[in-house]
Amino acid sequence: MVHRKQSDLQIAIDGPAGAGKSTVAKLVAKGLDLFYVDTGAMYRAIAYKALSSGISINDEEKVSQIAQRTEVMLDHSDERLVWCDGQNVTQAIRNPEVSRAVATVAAYAKVRERLVELQRMEAARGGVVMDGRDIGTHVLPEADLKIFLTASADERARRRWIELQNSGRNVSFEEVFQDMQRRDRQDMEREVSPLKPARDAKILDTTGLKVEDIVTKILRLAQEG
Repeated sequence: MVHRKQSDLQIAIDGPAGAGKSTVAKLVAKGLDLFYVDTGAMYRAIAYKALSSGISINDEEKVSQIAQRTEVMLDHSDERLVWCDGQNVTQAIRNPEVSRAVATVAAYAKVRERLVELQRMEAARGGVVMDGRDIGTHVLPEADLKIFLTASADERARRRWIELQNSGRNVSFEEVFQDMQRRDRQDMEREVSPLKPARDAKILDTTGLKVEDIVTKILRLAQEG
């Protein structure tokens, strides 16, 4: 493990959909005064752009071409806006259609290659907390702390369903649960950087735990070095 001063710390938080990665990563970043990089939003932006362009998400070549020429920017203010080619897509990238498409898009080698490049550039700017599916294994293999969050499929689906309901999305729990299982299979079975814990990752099962408890555990691990 590489050890850096706190202002340059790199913390990788991986795990399946709905494990609470983004919520936890944001709070950990705030607690350590680090820069939060939402990699999932970057992949969602590419999926959104492909869908908006009217091309099939199963057309790897065209989706990859879109990724190469699309600008994705993360606003790190309290609003946490996501910009895609100058358009605010913060809410649009969370709709069920994008959720169903993102795992397919994220499996494409050229898409991942481009976004990994951008993610590493973010990390080079200073201390970061970065969450995703392959941060500890591929994007930041030398991260100071690697966390793999998991939870039962039922709880992860319930969390995502509540999130969608709160944002005004009228979608059934069963639909969210089926989407979650499908995404899990795609993430774990993809050829490029499949979802799995890094060998030196700390695995935390968040089933039944409050967000505050998870964050406290990770902050403690970061401080222990």
